[in-house]
Amino acid sequence: MVGSGFQRLRKSPWEILSSAIFSSILVVSSQLALAMVPHFFPSFSLVSMLPIAGVVFVATVVIGRWCRRLLGVPASAPAFVLFNVFFLWGVYICIIRQAVPSLLDAILNAECALLLFGLYRIFSSDPGMVSYDSSRSTEASCNGFSDFSQCENSSLFPRVRYCTSCKTNIRGFDHHCPALGNCIGQKNHRLFMVLLTGFVIAESSYTMCSTRYITRFLNTSRVGLEANLSLNMVISTMLFSILQVLWQVVFLMWHLYCICFNIKTEEWINWRKYPEFQLNIPAPAQQGSAFSEIRFFNPYDKGFVGNIKEFLKPKH
Repeated sequence: MVGSGFQRLRKSPWEILSSAIFSSILVVSSQLALAMVPHFFPSFSLVSMLPIAGVVFVATVVIGRWCRRLLGVPASAPAFVLFNVFFLWGVYICIIRQAVPSLLDAILNAECALLLFGLYRIFSSDPGMVSYDSSRSTEASCNGFSDFSQCENSSLFPRVRYCTSCKTNIRGFDHHCPALGNCIGQKNHRLFMVLLTGFVIAESSYTMCSTRYITRFLNTSRVGLEANLSLNMVISTMLFSILQVLWQVVFLMWHLYCICFNIKTEEWINWRKYPEFQLNIPAPAQQGSAFSEIRFFNPYDKGFVGNIKEFLKPKH
């Protein structure tokens, strides 16, 4: 009998609702905390505010996690990501949009809409879950292992890795992404790269639009409580976007490197777990040692062009 593969762990409707509500509260709290940075440090430059904003944001998230555990509310990193997108888009529409040209306004709104669509697609995508045969022959060949990569006949499951978070085997498994609540594997790796690039572009566009608003605000020299609150919110969300871009660019560069050399993140970190990446180098005879040296060897590397073609090739 051939099964349809493992399914990701499902939550009850109450767990989904409670985690979504808590995530929305955490987003608003963290963004309001960030808005206090320009309020209390108005004389600081944006560069000086950036590390302070990073510390404030991390501290707020840590406190939020502590409160979540205290209240027994299940975590939902995807909801946190989703509500942050909605929050920044809302700040843009309500405040920043008035200082942005029509063409740039249309571009940013399109980028936000595409981000939401991309998040929906990757939240619900199949990363490449592997069906398995529950017959005696398969059980014998795998010695009861649920992780196919640990089977004696692991060649039957090339580049299939086990995700401990989803409790399933994924073909072309790169990593489990907590922020997206899904594994990144053979079937959704390209979507993940497009989405990651989209975040960098959208947040960079948001930063550019925020700069236009701040410049216009300073030139007009408006005063009043409402204007100051608006300015602080724009500055704080811009700092948030810059912080996101900084780590996302590094993350994007890493994944581009992996694509160019046809190596997965999981394989690079844990290559000693997988025999195909181990090259035994015998010890020189003159040293009189019986031990051989194990070095890393990538059997899947087809050259720069070949690796990129394989990544772009449609996956079924």
